[in-house]
Amino acid sequence: MAMNLRLRDDQQEALKLRAEEEGRSMHAVVLQAIDRYLEQETDRATVRRLGAKYAAGHADLLRRLGE
Repeated sequence: MAMNLRLRDDQQEALKLRAEEEGRSMHAVVLQAIDRYLEQETDRATVRRLGAKYAAGHADLLRRLGE
């Protein structure tokens, strides 16, 4: 799927400099950033889901520890 990405001037300049420093294209840097973001958000959702599961399963213990 193709899409247009509109960046502010300062974002475009920072991206260009970063890509040049790394010897990669701006496209490659953006794709890596998207992949990292998606992985991080998936991990956060997993932690929230597991936290809620274990908090519910151990609610009595957590309540007693808080006393």
